[in-house]
Amino acid sequence: MQIGEVAECVGLSLRTIRHYEDVGLLTPAGRTKGGFRLYDDADCARLRMLKHMKPLEYSLEEMRDLVRVVDALATTAPGGGPEAELIDRLDIYREGIDQRAQRLARQLDQVTDLRGQLASLVEERRPSSITRPQAG
Repeated sequence: MQIGEVAECVGLSLRTIRHYEDVGLLTPAGRTKGGFRLYDDADCARLRMLKHMKPLEYSLEEMRDLVRVVDALATTAPGGGPEAELIDRLDIYREGIDQRAQRLARQLDQVTDLRGQLASLVEERRPSSITRPQAG
């Protein structure tokens, strides 16, 4: 796939995909004779992983480390010596994601509470004869 197809499929901008390539998080599977980037399904999977890490506020270095771990695990023979260490490192990331998800859930609860408070204030203060304007 070319970059535009990947961007649409994954839901990232061309600029973001190029940035990830520039900082070493992604290497296109190949290039056309004309020099256009070509990506495969593995590249799309990597971009989805990176996309999911971004709202969790992972740094580029943390993203880079996770990519290295995933790549190393993909090339390690099952039951090989380094496999256990790589799995442990992935588990640390999983635990970190769990913690970040819990933090986001708390933030969502706070936002929901605030929204409810504001809605109550609006309804209390709005005279019953005044109708709310329609959005549009």
